Amino acid sequence: MKAVICEKFGAPEMLKMGELDDPKPRENQVLIQVEVCGVSFPDLLIMQGTYQFKPELPFSPGGEVVGNIIELGEGVDNLKVGDRVLALCRWGGFAEKVAVDSDRVFVLPDGISSVLAASSLYTYSTSFYALKNRAQLKAGETLLVLGAAGGIGLAAVELGRAMGAKVIAAASSDEKLALCRAKGAHQTINYETEDLKGRIKELTNGLGINVVLDPVGGKYTESALRGIAWKGRYLIVGFANGEIPKIPMNLPLLKGCSIVGVFWGNFSKVEAEQNKSNLKQLYEWMLEGKIAGHTAVEYEFEDAKNAISVLQIRSNFKKGIIRIF
Repeated sequence: MKAVICEKFGAPEMLKMGELDDPKPRENQVLIQVEVCGVSFPDLLIMQGTYQFKPELPFSPGGEVVGNIIELGEGVDNLKVGDRVLALCRWGGFAEKVAVDSDRVFVLPDGISSVLAASSLYTYSTSFYALKNRAQLKAGETLLVLGAAGGIGLAAVELGRAMGAKVIAAASSDEKLALCRAKGAHQTINYETEDLKGRIKELTNGLGINVVLDPVGGKYTESALRGIAWKGRYLIVGFANGEIPKIPMNLPLLKGCSIVGVFWGNFSKVEAEQNKSNLKQLYEWMLEGKIAGHTAVEYEFEDAKNAISVLQIRSNFKKGIIRIF
């Protein structure tokens, strides 16, 4: 099969088009004919060999595919050949076919386009799980989103607005904050040029933040935690900054707040029925136009190298999608 191949860990420039053996679905796997594949920051980290999981070389990047099931492995009874699905494969998606564990595969309803599914459903599922299940965000509460112009952040901004919260978006540039306002943020903080803790106090009239969603980590975590309200919930989603922060544990004591881990991947396996319910809600909101999902830019299969290179620049705020078929 035709595939984008990474033969050794390094920069996107090292990728090349080539041929790989067709994958075969093992027990509890399905084989998918890939239509489109999303491009995400973890793809870049996996290629560089700096991600928490490493594939065997050679491999094809790409972890968010949409396509049709063409073969079932032994033991798969909840899916069928012909289903149009979103599949989260971690890597292997920049190829004509990919074999994926069946519990990482989700049937798509009519009306949800393949591009919308590949560009949005993973990040929106993560943010929705964080806000709904882990924080139990209520209408009228104040939500602070760090790294608000990223995939997880923008999803949280739009979902927080849809759930009735007052949304404060924090990001590192005025251009990014303009994007957040377009997604529904009520107020914004440029944490590169403004004092984060001071602005939180100002924007909340000293009451603090009810829920903080943090997919970034690094130096802003402590300032955001210091700005949290009594009985607030601090959501740890990831460490895009690359630095896992050390938190003074007297702060949760003094604030009476909770620090809550968000691991959607495990949730979607351990609490599969609740995850299906969440997806159903997201589908409904998308079909109703209550949430729009990410804006995507499509790349041809042969241009996958450029699509990943754009991630290094971090100036293109549109989600990249590789058109495979």
